[in-house]
Amino acid sequence: MDVQRHSVHTLVFRSLKRTHDMFLANQGMLPPVDPSMEKLKMAVKAKDSYGTVLQQVNLQNEMKKRKEINASSTPSEAESSSNSTSNSLAIIASSTPAQTDNTVANIMTNPIKKVMPMAKPKWHAPWKLYRVISGHLGWVRCAAIEPGNEWFATGSADRVIKIWDLATGKLKISLTGHISSVRGLAFSQRHPYLFSCGEDRQVKCWDLEYNKVIRHYHGHLSAVYSLALHPTLDILLTAGRDCTARVWDMRTKANVHTLTGHTNTVASVITQVHDPQVITGSHDCTIRLWDLAAGKSRVTLTNHKKSVRALTFHPTLDMFASASPDNIKEWKSVDGKFIQNLSGHNAIINCLAANEDGVLVSGADNGSMYLWDWRTGYNFQRLQAPVQPGSMDSEAGIFSITFDMSGTRMITTEADKTIKVYKEDDTASEETHPINFKPEIVKRRKY
Repeated sequence: MDVQRHSVHTLVFRSLKRTHDMFLANQGMLPPVDPSMEKLKMAVKAKDSYGTVLQQVNLQNEMKKRKEINASSTPSEAESSSNSTSNSLAIIASSTPAQTDNTVANIMTNPIKKVMPMAKPKWHAPWKLYRVISGHLGWVRCAAIEPGNEWFATGSADRVIKIWDLATGKLKISLTGHISSVRGLAFSQRHPYLFSCGEDRQVKCWDLEYNKVIRHYHGHLSAVYSLALHPTLDILLTAGRDCTARVWDMRTKANVHTLTGHTNTVASVITQVHDPQVITGSHDCTIRLWDLAAGKSRVTLTNHKKSVRALTFHPTLDMFASASPDNIKEWKSVDGKFIQNLSGHNAIINCLAANEDGVLVSGADNGSMYLWDWRTGYNFQRLQAPVQPGSMDSEAGIFSITFDMSGTRMITTEADKTIKVYKEDDTASEETHPINFKPEIVKRRKY
């Protein structure tokens, strides 16, 4: 018996036709749709999704009608209407607790929300430039103060680290070893060590008794932009362009943790004794609070809309600040709770610093420096760093700001290859430099 052979196309078409006919038959067997049942189903869905909203709208309409009745009625009628109000509230009280809370909140609150006036800021003396130090041959990118407050170090794009006398501004020594721009410096509080990092991917530990490199920390895959030393543990933290922050054992050079999660350059890393012990800010517009023991992210703050280039802790309060071109934000350190915005410094902010007196300073790419009262966010002074003769106006950028150990001197490192030292104006008083404070009601943004 000859078997008729069909092409694959024909067989597939027949299979599809059988399937189509089968489903068509099933569809024809479905019961008819009952309009009343469909309407009831939609009503139940609407009540489940929007019942609370509808109840609040009805309550507001009822209260509005009652006010109109009270305005146009006699005292006896007003009394009867008030009785009906109490009855309606009793009916509301028998509803669910969540609905009751919402209802009571709507009744108790006024249509216009009351916003507390901003507290009066503390008076701070204005700061003035009193010394300009030259010596580097490239952009000066970073600075660090020695714990004894006698001298400080600066790192530059000329690949050299220079040690300066803080009192006189004279050069003490130059340290060479990096083969690219030096981007971060930190002194150890308990050892005679200086740590440096740079765009050459190197992280070095310098012994200041011999002025030599004694350790290298290898692991970063690209430029290292920031570093910090833990105040009590022998731990070094570095961060850079490879989107990671790394935790190093200072003595064994072991890479204890690689803190991954950021999706762009990690521009700043800071550390403290209390949890969260590590906080990072990145060009991916986020700030991360890290669990140092586990090496994992605890909280990610996404409030900033632009890259976060600078972070700083308050010296005494359990708070920190972050800087971005959109604004400066203050946070609680423990859980990353947002406190307030400091708006007005409309530039690319490269650095932040704070002292115990409650002065917060932000420095930007255009050479502008804004000084803020930490508690209230009041901007009490604006400075423009003077560009040195022979430099272009575009070289007015401020790359780092550091307060000395006493908090009375402020060191900035800049794009005109100089280091500038500022101090408070001793001749200023509250009469000569009054606070330009207008106690109007300020509504703070929630993000």
